[in-house]
Amino acid sequence: MDLHSNQLKSLPNSIGCLSKLKFLNVSGNLLQTLPKTIGNCKSLEELNANFNQLTMLPETIGFELTYLKKLSVNSNNRLRSLPDDMENLINLEVLKVSQNFQYLDTLPYSIGLSMSLVELDISYNKIKYLPDSIGCLRKLQKLRVEGNPLVSPPMDVFEQSLQVVKEYLCDKMKAGQSPQKKRSWILRKLVKYASFNGKMMSSAGGGRRSWEKEGSIMVEYRSIDGLAAPRCMGISSPGRLFSTHNMGMLSPRRLFPSCTYK
Repeated sequence: MDLHSNQLKSLPNSIGCLSKLKFLNVSGNLLQTLPKTIGNCKSLEELNANFNQLTMLPETIGFELTYLKKLSVNSNNRLRSLPDDMENLINLEVLKVSQNFQYLDTLPYSIGLSMSLVELDISYNKIKYLPDSIGCLRKLQKLRVEGNPLVSPPMDVFEQSLQVVKEYLCDKMKAGQSPQKKRSWILRKLVKYASFNGKMMSSAGGGRRSWEKEGSIMVEYRSIDGLAAPRCMGISSPGRLFSTHNMGMLSPRRLFPSCTYK
């Protein structure tokens, strides 16, 4: 569906009925929001919302669009944030959020769980700190950060190589030095299941084990490849688990039916 350059101010909620839609181009319009029902477009692989007036993206994008491969929201000068929950974007390969000059100053920590990410463009924003979870993106090959007032990693790290950037961020994560507030459940996933598949090594002293991957050393990370299926990730998503629809499933009466309640 190609709706670019039509001065659209909104999309209908009924767009969520397009369960087989794979490509949606709404770039060059006047959209300030996208309907939450876009999360029902389960087959969506590419979403282009460049050159609009978006202030935010629906949280449903982060934990419902499990087949999304490319997401572009460049040049939405009012965009303030990306969805906090991006843990289910396990097939996302390209993420472009450049030239959102005025307000976009952070990236969600859960971006590190987008294990298929190959290209990340965050150029020309207000970002000072990269989430150290980016160091877990083992498939990342292209990272654009120019035009940001970056403090961490420092620019001399970026001037070396992307691999050095990953190592820097991984070291920060292991040391617990991130300046950003972390969600404990995200951190547990990154540390316990991050997809660093390398060769087990022993340190010079023989006591500490580590993983070697593409020249970097990671401390005992295990693969998420077998756990990241869409059917599993969707079920365990915090956004779905604690939704209004599912809270009833967590009630004491349902969990412990044999008890007597007064």
